[in-house]
Amino acid sequence: MNKPMTTTTSSPTATTVRIDYAVMLDQRSKVLILIGVLLGLFLSALDQTIVSTALPRIVADLQGIELIGWVSTSYLLASTAMVPIYGKLSDIYGRKYVLLFGIVVFLLGSLLCGLAADMTQLVVFRGLQGFGAAALTSTAFAIPADLFAPAERARYMGLFGAVFGLSSVVGPFIGGLLTDNLSWHWVFFVNLPLGVIALGFIVAKLPRLHSGLMPAIDYAGAATLLLTVIPFLLALTLDKNDYPWTSPLILSMFAVSAVGLVLFLLIERRAESPILPLHLFRIPTFTLTALIGVTVGATLFAAIFFLSLYLVNVLGVSATAAGTTLIPLTLSLVVGAMVSSQIVQRTGNYKWVIIVGMAIIVGSLWWLTTLTPDTSIWMVRLRMIALGLGLGPSMPILNLAMQNAVPRTDLGAATASRQFFQQIGQVVGSAVFGALLTGVLTTSLSTSLAPIQAQLPPDLAARFDSSALRNGMSAGEGASGEVVDPAVRIEQAIAEQFAVRRDLITRALRDADPAAIATLRSDPQLPAQQKAMLEMVETLPAAAREQALTQVLARLDEAEQTARAEGRALGQQISTALKNAFTDSVTTIYRYAVWLAVIGLILALFIPQLPLQRSYGQDLPPLME
Repeated sequence: MNKPMTTTTSSPTATTVRIDYAVMLDQRSKVLILIGVLLGLFLSALDQTIVSTALPRIVADLQGIELIGWVSTSYLLASTAMVPIYGKLSDIYGRKYVLLFGIVVFLLGSLLCGLAADMTQLVVFRGLQGFGAAALTSTAFAIPADLFAPAERARYMGLFGAVFGLSSVVGPFIGGLLTDNLSWHWVFFVNLPLGVIALGFIVAKLPRLHSGLMPAIDYAGAATLLLTVIPFLLALTLDKNDYPWTSPLILSMFAVSAVGLVLFLLIERRAESPILPLHLFRIPTFTLTALIGVTVGATLFAAIFFLSLYLVNVLGVSATAAGTTLIPLTLSLVVGAMVSSQIVQRTGNYKWVIIVGMAIIVGSLWWLTTLTPDTSIWMVRLRMIALGLGLGPSMPILNLAMQNAVPRTDLGAATASRQFFQQIGQVVGSAVFGALLTGVLTTSLSTSLAPIQAQLPPDLAARFDSSALRNGMSAGEGASGEVVDPAVRIEQAIAEQFAVRRDLITRALRDADPAAIATLRSDPQLPAQQKAMLEMVETLPAAAREQALTQVLARLDEAEQTARAEGRALGQQISTALKNAFTDSVTTIYRYAVWLAVIGLILALFIPQLPLQRSYGQDLPPLME
């Protein structure tokens, strides 16, 4: 093992030795560290993909589509606010300890999510998961900057895309399989054995991996960061039907966030070891990649999160099939990440790789706006392949470009900050796009269902109210878990009504049952001829009553066939209206996402092309963050 590079520091709160793991560790040790990091990152990424395919069933079971955005928002809210804080703590106490703490908290959150009894509980426990996951992502993206110079680091950046790709291939399939064959609760419980494996490996293989420094902890910066982020995102995500934009609560939250931002900026300007060094924004590459990260985070969320709703509620596939439809996306993402990393490694040119990736994202999102209720599953998969080829080069190479441009002393803070802005994009995307989905879906359903409901009996029309149907086709699941088509549901309801009428008429005419006779007499819809027959039924001989019963039942059978045919037609209209409403809602989201991606593409054109550093050099300060 090489002799470690060390340097002294003049900070009164720091130790005198700075550990440089890029020089200290041999290649084998670095590979082992990367394996441990990727295991932790895989655990976090798997949870996001495995949950997405179970969402339609979760919403149908817990009945809370108005909180569907919060299932991811609460997770991302906690993880976003904590990423830069965990990044600083890992410098002080060691990446290993922060990573272990994060996994334990993440597993506790997973257990509680699996036990959730309603959507509110699920949202809260997903927040706890996010609190732990922030430690996994902050350490995962900081450690490569500890270990490798930018020119050497390029070859490893594709591994992180591959981890996300692998989790996305395995996650949706397992999530759909568990949802269809066991229950959605198991998409959370499956994290437990995987987490135990990751814990064992990290305890055994991962060194402490700390900087050797003890800078002052920026408690005030952490507090004001939370004060800025949490009220702002809560104001965005609260249901605007209950809390309009101009309501006192929303305005108060925005005001608190604005005050928190001012305080945060003032504190960070004077902090000895700030969580977010403000001088980084003077570096064009850092600023541009941070802004692009916001757009990529939001568009990635829109592209993947809402696709399962389209697949289940429009194309009518199972949760398992919805999960497998995402596999082409993740496979192409892995290919794009690995190929682009090798191109940058050999050519040293990262700018045009990023631009090409962003251009493909724009084209793919536009293609997604053309989805219709008749789009085949294979055409959806082709759209996913194209999107993956764009996302693969964009995400890891953006990180590399940023790390190559900032001073070595700010690598850790810069990496955590860029991840912070990308997750801010995801949180805002989940909030805004979730609210957009609910609004467009409710309006579309109310407009299209009103004339259909008017043709149904009041009790049956209530079953197809827009507020219930916006939870999706799965809201009509049978006891065995299969999705019941609206036409089938209406036919079943009509058959049940006629069966009750048939039983009453049989008991009244054949048995002269006083209770059945009284019930039929009180029915205002009973034909006058049948009412007259009931008046004299007790005086008729048995043979005459049997003959009358046969005639009435024959007419009843004819009426039932007519009613069922009409009901089937109305059910098909409801099904068509529901599919059109979900398609319109999802494609509307994609139309907005296209413009976000266009902004990201324009910003990418201004990224400076800097030579990749081949080594840190003895004259550069060793890595601190």
